[in-house]
Amino acid sequence: MGNDARLILIIAATQFTGWGTMFIPFQLMVAPMEADLGWSRATMNIAFTLGLLVSGLAAVPVGRIVDRAGGRLPLAWGGLAGAALLAVWSQITWLPAFFALWLVMGLAHAFALWGAAMAVMVTQAREPVRSITTLTFITGFTGTVFLPLIAWLEAHLGWRGALLALAALQALPVPLALLCLRDARPPAKERPAPIPLGPVIRRPAFIGLALCLCAHSFIGTGLGAHLVLMLREKGLDTATAVTVVAFQGPLQVAARAVLFFLGNRVQVLRVGIFACLCLPVALGWLWLSPGEMLVLMGFVLFWAMADGLLTIVRAAAPAELLGREGYGAISGALTASTVLPRAMAPAVIAGIWQASGGYGPVMPLLLALAVVALGAFVFAAKDGRA
Repeated sequence: MGNDARLILIIAATQFTGWGTMFIPFQLMVAPMEADLGWSRATMNIAFTLGLLVSGLAAVPVGRIVDRAGGRLPLAWGGLAGAALLAVWSQITWLPAFFALWLVMGLAHAFALWGAAMAVMVTQAREPVRSITTLTFITGFTGTVFLPLIAWLEAHLGWRGALLALAALQALPVPLALLCLRDARPPAKERPAPIPLGPVIRRPAFIGLALCLCAHSFIGTGLGAHLVLMLREKGLDTATAVTVVAFQGPLQVAARAVLFFLGNRVQVLRVGIFACLCLPVALGWLWLSPGEMLVLMGFVLFWAMADGLLTIVRAAAPAELLGREGYGAISGALTASTVLPRAMAPAVIAGIWQASGGYGPVMPLLLALAVVALGAFVFAAKDGRA
């Protein structure tokens, strides 16, 4: 896997640094910015959410650019734009400018982060599934490294100094992407015309895959925002709840490691069905289990397997079900379909909690969505094999 190993290391450098500097810092900068500038957390989170919406809506045009021109320039220039925007963020004093910053940052995310990187892996790696698995194994440690690093930088340099340091760090992989990635595009006269998305998005395989990813996005984002509070409502104290949640990361990495060592002996569609089977098991376990740490570890195990493996399936299944031609645009359309569920999940769950006085009604909702995800993926897999 020599050439693949080189490709993995280059893409891993862009993604590890990109997610660590352009996405993770927001949650750690909100409190010091609130204290320094007097802006409310709710208002700043609206700006962040708008950035995520822009990123999702830009996924299709960015995917078409990657299909036409390759991923080298989008990853390099998107990464450079991210570094510049982090430097601008460090100087921000005006709330409308902060909103404008995150609208542009959303575009930088669309170019520099997962979509373009996965398109490069699918089109250039000799063993795409194994390469993507290795990449997600490496990037699974992003939060483990960057959360304490950013906290340390903020404590010693202040939030503005920390953002400047992150801007410098974000710029480091740009020359690597620019010089070491190849475009892998045919000459202009041999280049196929962009595929029309209309017939693709009407295919049962696309519809099933989109429904599965929408349900998974809603569940994942909703749990990310509310899981500690859900566990506290079950009777766990905060420290124990945080400990339970913290096991998800290592278990995700373990699931990806098993998939890596299995290599080509497993098919991505079978991995997808297994991951989607884990979803309702996990959510049913969370709903019905008592508030005891050891019992709840069963939920964490199944949720980590589902979430960790579906990240790989999300990247590899479109090529398996719908073909590699136009992968960037098709993957972008799938990303765009998940924008609203991902953005709305925390607010919807909070609204249910407020209306009912607890998380009780949320549990069957999440379980139902997990069943929908499983059924939708099986539906997609059957069409893709037809």
